[in-house]
Amino acid sequence: VGPCLAPFHDPPRAPLVYPSERRERITASHACTMHARSAPVPARVRVASASRVARREGARATRTCVSAGAAAESRPAVVVLPGLGNQTEDYDAFASELEGRGFSVTVARVARPDWLRNAAGLADLNYWKGTLQPRPTVDWYLERIDDAIARAKETSGAARVSLVAHSAGGWMARVYLEDFGTESVRQLVSLGSPLNSVPKDVPGVVDQTRGILTYVESRCASAADLAARGVAVTCLAGKWLEGAESLDGFGNAANFFVGQGYKQVCGSSGAWGDGITPVATAHLEGAENVTLEGVFHTPLGSSESRPWYGTPAVLDEWVEKLMT
Repeated sequence: VGPCLAPFHDPPRAPLVYPSERRERITASHACTMHARSAPVPARVRVASASRVARREGARATRTCVSAGAAAESRPAVVVLPGLGNQTEDYDAFASELEGRGFSVTVARVARPDWLRNAAGLADLNYWKGTLQPRPTVDWYLERIDDAIARAKETSGAARVSLVAHSAGGWMARVYLEDFGTESVRQLVSLGSPLNSVPKDVPGVVDQTRGILTYVESRCASAADLAARGVAVTCLAGKWLEGAESLDGFGNAANFFVGQGYKQVCGSSGAWGDGITPVATAHLEGAENVTLEGVFHTPLGSSESRPWYGTPAVLDEWVEKLMT
């Protein structure tokens, strides 16, 4: 059913609260987009350096400064938002790495079976019309964000937090900021999140979000609007694998099959992306957009040879965004 489902009849701009849902202790995607092979990288997009060694040394020095200051005052609070199909424990190593750098980290409490709640959108006529809205289907996730923020503030002593949103957590963070407010959030950093609507009228393309990304793009605050409200936005995109439009034996099988996924998000199978989300869709107009070379989409299946956004060497390239 794609990265998101959700009916709603013209949702109210205030959060829905369900008394029957236990407020859990908070501790610590499938996306879609693209970058056509021929499309130039926008001038405002910074491509991360291929050499990570020098940056790693600088990050270690900064890490020492943050850790030293953390003992004397509140630690910077980070809330990690899991991507579609992921659960809290998938981010344990990432959270530990951030904690070691002086941050107070909370991962929103999500279990893999929780994502089955999104199937409720199938019962809404708008799903079949391709005009789904995020709420109320993902209200359960928005509540987890709210709980995680509250716990992070209590644990760290910070007044505001940084949201680090992986995959579908990125567009849901935008819905949260629109409907729940920005008072407790100082910045949003998205990791391979689909943030732009799916192209229409492209042969062979079916919007797997059934209209939700179109809703988010048109109804949620832009990066510029969020900046005006005091929320800085940084969007990270991984450039791990280029898609292929046709299958040429077994030599490019991975490129071909990944490209079919890219096409369903951006309309072209010849895009570069992180294996799930094309670069172009992971970047948002008005945000600080960063492309990370050789970076895979998810912590599941990642390794030193196939690093994801939270792998230590990759984290060194963007962690300073959380310190500003």
